[in-house]
Amino acid sequence: MAAAYVLMNVEAGKVGRALSAVRAVKGVKTAHAVAGPYDIILFVEAENLEKLGQRVLLELQIVSGIRSTVTAVVFQSP
Repeated sequence: MAAAYVLMNVEAGKVGRALSAVRAVKGVKTAHAVAGPYDIILFVEAENLEKLGQRVLLELQIVSGIRSTVTAVVFQSP
């Protein structure tokens, strides 16, 4: 199993729609609208690192309103 936190910047006025869209993507376990340098932070899982990368690149980054993302891959969890 591979997992990552994805931090997203979203166009003004589009956070609600983007949040709903990313929550519908397979593997997204949590997604929150937040205050600070990012607009949405989510936690996503996939079967392996390759599929995780594909999910981020081909399913999450293309959501309407997403301007940019930063992906932090989890190396160790409790």
